[in-house]
Amino acid sequence: QERLVESGGGLVQPGGSLRLSCAVSRSIFNINVMGWYRQAPGKERELVATITSGRGTNYADSVKGRFTISADNAQNTVYLQMNSLKPEDTAVYYCNVFSTFYGRNYWGQGTQVTVSS
Repeated sequence: QERLVESGGGLVQPGGSLRLSCAVSRSIFNINVMGWYRQAPGKERELVATITSGRGTNYADSVKGRFTISADNAQNTVYLQMNSLKPEDTAVYYCNVFSTFYGRNYWGQGTQVTVSS
């Protein structure tokens, strides 16, 4: 049983938009940080954006002003709205949450985002 299920990836042209969603299992308690990371071929996994339980947000410099992270507590879902996409945004995007109850991170299986004309 997957604890985090991502959706919304795909192929988009440069300048286009995509919205990623990550549904988090309610079996994970006391989540204080939710976020998105990405990994391009041959590169390290890197932080894209995070949102805390207090709704504080943090973004990588490369996505500031283009990406927006949000969370819906009622649906236990975290979103990443990606606008003005560039070819260098091409990567597998992973959802991540940290549970203070279990003291560990949880990862989704990843969703591919490809920006190409």
